[in-house]
Amino acid sequence: MLIICLNTTSTHIFSYSTSICHYSDHFIKRRYNLDMKTPFIWDPYSDQPYPIKDKIYKKEMRKKAWLSLLKTLLISLIMLPLSLLAMPFIRPKNIDNHRFFGLGVDLDKEPAQSVELIEELGVDSLIIRFKLWEMERLDAYLAFVRSFEGKEILLNIMQDREHIEDSALLESDIKRIFEAFSPYVNTFQIGTTINRAKWGFFSMDEYLKFFQVTQQVKERVSPEISLIGSGVIDFEYHFTAHTLFNFFKIRYDGVASLLYVDRRGAPENGQLGFTLSDKISLLSSLIRLSPKTANKLFVTETNWPISNTAPYAPTSELECVDESAYADYLLRYYLLAFASQQVDAIYWHQLIAPGYGLIDNREGVRKRAAFYTFKMMLASLSEAQFLRLDIKRGLYSLHFNTRRGLLNITWTPGEQAIALPYKAKAYDRDGEEIYDKVLYATQSPIYIFMQETRA
Repeated sequence: MLIICLNTTSTHIFSYSTSICHYSDHFIKRRYNLDMKTPFIWDPYSDQPYPIKDKIYKKEMRKKAWLSLLKTLLISLIMLPLSLLAMPFIRPKNIDNHRFFGLGVDLDKEPAQSVELIEELGVDSLIIRFKLWEMERLDAYLAFVRSFEGKEILLNIMQDREHIEDSALLESDIKRIFEAFSPYVNTFQIGTTINRAKWGFFSMDEYLKFFQVTQQVKERVSPEISLIGSGVIDFEYHFTAHTLFNFFKIRYDGVASLLYVDRRGAPENGQLGFTLSDKISLLSSLIRLSPKTANKLFVTETNWPISNTAPYAPTSELECVDESAYADYLLRYYLLAFASQQVDAIYWHQLIAPGYGLIDNREGVRKRAAFYTFKMMLASLSEAQFLRLDIKRGLYSLHFNTRRGLLNITWTPGEQAIALPYKAKAYDRDGEEIYDKVLYATQSPIYIFMQETRA
């Protein structure tokens, strides 16, 4: 077996038990316990568990959870209509721009280069996954977190069935995590993708018990940290309602949502009559009505899978998009969510991933167009004040006040000609200046700074 190791020097020192190496999959699994316990199996290509193949086991576990599933139905029948009625009364919040534009980074994907790439992008807000079945790698995770000095870190604690079933084990390991990370991390997401059985939970009550144990440990060990919860994936708010309206002794410091819309195509597309903006508004309404949470909303995962990247793409080729559309959708998702003024942070999933990341690392580190899209977005909007969103005849226009003057970001599903105003400068999605006097709005948003003067 060939192992190629690179001993690198950097201003950031990683205290790993080995050098930064490229290992074969076999060696990694032998060196670290990367496998979940059967029938749960981790897919290292798409970074998620495989679907449970043991159908009998899955059916039996669902039967045991019948009471919780009934609660989910009843709670949603009451709270979702009330939240719909409350949607028009939701008011904008004060959004911290520096935290809003977040990004996921991964210990197992070019850790040393990730630090440099994050600095190049200028991202201040990061999310890092911590797998509970990898407790023996705690020191490596801690070193990775500490390498991002000065960044706002959200640590996403990912569950496994062993910790769900064994409360004593969960309590012990969560205590170790809080004690190790609390000097460097202020916010922890407890659990993720809780409405998918392959991730370990078979009911919302199981999740609520899991969160309750974690909260009890937090109150004893690190009362100053914040815990965000729920962690429902997709537009399945009946599960979200159960996590927000219940009789468990819990309280979230904010709500995490994995608000993917990739299966609907473009971010403006609807689902059951709800656009992305509508989904955010309904979720915000649920949060406002709930006695269990502070009024904070974090989209801790979203992306689009990229064509021709199997087996790394997390979905089938049917849902995949090319790299240009991926960059367009990324920017438009952020812009629409920012315009809602209801989301405290969005964490793109993620910096490096062949099937869905800003960077493809299958053959070296290749920056996709979306890397530059993200960089331009941060450079233009990290200090911007949102003014309004206009939608007229299919033309989307977001207006901001920035240090460089008034900014208009425009796109349309089709194509429309736009005259460039006098003393204005225009830039494409990735930051390249456009010198044409007549602009064409397309699916790729363009930036128009109204008060910049050409040289």
